Amino acid sequence: MDHTLISAVALDLGTTSIKAALMDQQGNLQHIVTRPAPAIHSYHGHYESNALDYVGIAEQVLKECLAQTDIPPPMGLCSQRSSFLIWNKADGQPITPLISWQDDRGKHCCNHLQSSTETIHRLTGLRLTAYYFAPKLCTLLQENSGWREKLIHNEWLVGTLDTFLIWRWTHGQHFVTDASMAARTLLMDIYQQQWSTTLCQLFNIPHSIFPHIKPSVGLNLTLDNAVTLQACLGDQSAALIASIADTPSEALVNLGTGGFVIRYLAKDACAFNGYLQTLIYQNDHRSAQFAIEGTLNSIAAALAPYPISECCIDDLATTNIFCLAESSGLGAPYFRNDWGIHFSHSISELTRHQVTALLLEAIIFRITRILEDFHHQSPLTKIYLSGGLSELTCLQQGIAQCVAIPVFHLQQKEASLLGTALLASGFQIKYQRQNTKIERKYQKNALSEKYRHWKNWLDALLKT
Repeated sequence: MDHTLISAVALDLGTTSIKAALMDQQGNLQHIVTRPAPAIHSYHGHYESNALDYVGIAEQVLKECLAQTDIPPPMGLCSQRSSFLIWNKADGQPITPLISWQDDRGKHCCNHLQSSTETIHRLTGLRLTAYYFAPKLCTLLQENSGWREKLIHNEWLVGTLDTFLIWRWTHGQHFVTDASMAARTLLMDIYQQQWSTTLCQLFNIPHSIFPHIKPSVGLNLTLDNAVTLQACLGDQSAALIASIADTPSEALVNLGTGGFVIRYLAKDACAFNGYLQTLIYQNDHRSAQFAIEGTLNSIAAALAPYPISECCIDDLATTNIFCLAESSGLGAPYFRNDWGIHFSHSISELTRHQVTALLLEAIIFRITRILEDFHHQSPLTKIYLSGGLSELTCLQQGIAQCVAIPVFHLQQKEASLLGTALLASGFQIKYQRQNTKIERKYQKNALSEKYRHWKNWLDALLKT
């Protein structure tokens, strides 16, 4: 039993793993417990797992972590966004599997709503895509006659993963979600911060079936393990809280399975030029913190077949070939699925090493373009890199070469757990971000010159 003063416990409901940790009064994570999430079965674009197995693992992980402290601390919960299920209110048994955010069964719904994309973007800050909750639920209700009535009459309940666990762990007393999770459904007006009648009508989903939207903090919900849940939010929001200061002058570049570049928005500022507007969290006075976000799709999948660890900064900008490296199409601000992995010229004469360098260039250039847009809108003073791919020295130095803003690599691990714990503690902990400044190798170099030409190539490509 650890007698160190503990400020919070955090639970991270990830796609591939479920984690819990204690945070001490110095802001350090202790006793991190990790277990694999239930296997996700995929078929014909469906991605599903067993919801009760997921609950069982989450409960075990949390129990093992709490066993290390004498007094249960306040708890924070962060969750993968848009994964959801339908369950029976009477006995808590799932009607559907846990349907992953990766599931694309809502494609037809999205195609049907193309004429409403601007309305959806204006109200949600997001783009219409099948990965979100609303298109998938719309499809389920169309395919299964009778389900709609079950939900309307409150015999069945529907919600994201956080809602299901909170409902179970409070014995059905609380059917809730927080504002940051609701904001990723395509059904919440992020300015009114409530379920939107307009959006519900567009997706043909009854307005009355959704959980109550709560602030992300100050929840004060007693769970059946005697722990008090104080904070709940989406996993990306939690990672951002732990990674950069609550100021518009810093940006976070996260490079993992996909990539995103994100910064806090100044008060009353709006997203621009196709970028996403993300509700990070809502405080207990119901005032929301927003961020602007650019995205890179499926970059890990694009790099997976190639020897990326063998590339160095000197391997870049050695050819006149330009590249895009997002296998499932360009993300924000472009949203073009007609361009996946694409080269300006034939690569048949290139070595695997040279092709690898082109793919890495494409990621560096996309990030640089987003950061330029952000900086033009409102000056940036620092850029932080995080995520598994940010460990690549080639990417670190390449980004530092192409942007004129200081770049730092975050050393801290488990950012989602840390951000969740900080929120649960009420930000009473002042922790030190561990980071290393990335030094530019050259003052003037071929990579930044090639970036200027790549921008012109991309602009011309987008016009076709």
